[in-house]
Amino acid sequence: MSALKFARTALAGALLVAAVTSSSFVAHAEGEIGNGTGNVEEPPSGPGGGAEGQNLNAEAGGVVIDESENGSGGGGNGGGTGALEPVGDWAPPPCWYAPLYTPKQLKKEMEHTWSLESTGYQWDAEQRAKYSQGGDKPGTYEDFNMAKSGDGYWWDGYVPDGGAGVPGALDCNDGPFWLDKGDPPPAEYENAVTPEILSEIAYNRIRVPDTEINLKPDAENAQKVNLPTWAWLDAATFEPVSVTAEVPVLGIWARTTATPVSLTLDPGTGDAELHPSSGTCPIDDDGSIGTPYTAGSAEETPPCGLTYLRATPDGETYPLRATITWSIEWQGSGNTGDRLPEGSFGTTTEVEVDEIQSVVR
Repeated sequence: MSALKFARTALAGALLVAAVTSSSFVAHAEGEIGNGTGNVEEPPSGPGGGAEGQNLNAEAGGVVIDESENGSGGGGNGGGTGALEPVGDWAPPPCWYAPLYTPKQLKKEMEHTWSLESTGYQWDAEQRAKYSQGGDKPGTYEDFNMAKSGDGYWWDGYVPDGGAGVPGALDCNDGPFWLDKGDPPPAEYENAVTPEILSEIAYNRIRVPDTEINLKPDAENAQKVNLPTWAWLDAATFEPVSVTAEVPVLGIWARTTATPVSLTLDPGTGDAELHPSSGTCPIDDDGSIGTPYTAGSAEETPPCGLTYLRATPDGETYPLRATITWSIEWQGSGNTGDRLPEGSFGTTTEVEVDEIQSVVR
């Protein structure tokens, strides 16, 4: 693709200072429809979504995101959060089509771009013929469909901030198209927002706590060869989290929920035994994993843990990986809903393993 085309896509969701030599015209933050409060006649004054103080402020590409039930950190001994990595080759949509403009908004945006005279006479003439001076031929319009104000919206492609380099991010490049209220998007627009697409957008916004587990012996001290290492997490450390994505002007929404189901341990070496042998410890209903170590249990086999069989060389460590797997479900408007691919998020802890020193008398 041309550098200009790439630059145009990378500016999706930001203030557009120059159009490009492409048939598509991507919305920026001040050209989105409404602000989640029912006002669809004027652009919002900035990134919005309404309901100040209720975490309904993140609006992107016509989609309002509610993260009030999202992960906020504090898992285990850590305090951060991270994005889920989908299991398998599934990925959330890198771009989507949504209603981004009223006729008045699109007219204002395009006429401003033409006034800059930065996109070339030919491109400007083609766009005028299609959106402003047409109407007689299919796929062309008169005065940006101002006569149909209130009867529908201009839909356009949107790429999330920072997503221009993601594979498939340039698939939503067909330019603004008009849809009357109640009409479904044409089949060729695969990523046009529906409850299912919204559920996938919400999936991409889910954040879960760091996976820092309790170890005995703890990770700050050396583990011992042939001595079991206990691993556990206290109750309520990991709980379900949810994100809701909504398109207010269409009245559609989806709520995606991630529920923790298991902890998987990877000792970072083949010289170790896992407990259980699969290395996967289930998460109990109260959010706990495994059993806390108690005095006198050092030589017992833990329900969740591992046993290193070989010491680490001097100055080296084993990368102990602890990964939480999350099941994903969604519910949406119109009695829709289904499962999405599981996601995982893990943390690596460097551990040292020493031989047990015996005393010879």
